[in-house]
Amino acid sequence: MDIVRVGFQFHNILFTVMSLAIFGLAVGIILSNLIRTGKQWKKDNDSPRLTVPVTVVAKRYEDIHRRSKAVTSGRSRYYATFEVESGDRMELELEGQEYGLIVEGDRGNLTFQGSRFLKFERT
Repeated sequence: MDIVRVGFQFHNILFTVMSLAIFGLAVGIILSNLIRTGKQWKKDNDSPRLTVPVTVVAKRYEDIHRRSKAVTSGRSRYYATFEVESGDRMELELEGQEYGLIVEGDRGNLTFQGSRFLKFERT
């Protein structure tokens, strides 16, 4: 009987340790994402607003779908790649409305702050 009781105690301890490890990992991932997002937000806010002449060289989007047993939710993210006169390129995330108005090959003035798209005015 003592061996059975020791076996159950070992199982309970192992289960508790594994549960805490998984919980700790989940909390760590969430905190890491929050910290990274906060740092990017602060960096963007601390950056100057710049307006530069650019050419739109590419557009892309990605669909993100999450499914559970009862609900399917989705979201699309839209991106445009802008090339400045020096040849450097930057890809910025846009809202769907701006994405629809921009065409590859467009030239204009891009206003941005850090990695944050503000507006594009075609010239």
